[in-house]
Amino acid sequence: MAHDVFDRGYADSSGAELSPNVYNLLIGAVLLWGFGLNWIMVETIPVSSLQALNPFLFYGAYFGLAIGGVFLFRKSNRPIFSFLGYNMVAVPFGAIVNLVVANYEPGIVLEAIQITTVVTFGMMVLGTIFPAFFQKIAGALSAALIIVILVQLLNVFFLKRDMGWIDWAVVLIFCGYIGYDWGRANRIPKTLDNAIDSAASLYMDIINLFLAILRILGRRN
Repeated sequence: MAHDVFDRGYADSSGAELSPNVYNLLIGAVLLWGFGLNWIMVETIPVSSLQALNPFLFYGAYFGLAIGGVFLFRKSNRPIFSFLGYNMVAVPFGAIVNLVVANYEPGIVLEAIQITTVVTFGMMVLGTIFPAFFQKIAGALSAALIIVILVQLLNVFFLKRDMGWIDWAVVLIFCGYIGYDWGRANRIPKTLDNAIDSAASLYMDIINLFLAILRILGRRN
């Protein structure tokens, strides 16, 4: 185990230094692996089988795998362990995606994917051009995310109101996170392990952005 991935310098990173083009291509390839895994899960795992699971078992496994995966890919400087951690995150996220997309027409899901793709590339460009800006707002993004989570929990258990604005807030927050994570991905040493770790962080940003956009489109339709 080593320092947290985004705190690493050259002395903390293992593996050969890659060219920027190869490094970015590897980030893209790892992202596509996660999205492909999610697509396979949606196509092959019946939603009814997930719905039949005990909720405590389902969410216990979800949080256990996701938190363990995040810890593994952020702390390990060995690509094999980082990739394992990434998959430990992608599998439970895929289960959630499977449950959510089942509630929407295929056309709406496709539109959400298209919008998410365009927004993601746009935020990556901005993250490349204005990395200092996104670094400055990182604290505000974290605070906003905590507030949104608390409001959502409060609404689920007590208020039980339709709060459509929360999805728009989530979109803005994860747009910011994509710019931030892309900017810092290109500040750390460009190694295979760091490419996997950076892709894992971006994957979580993009999936959360997609789910929020899907809910907004579903509400519109």
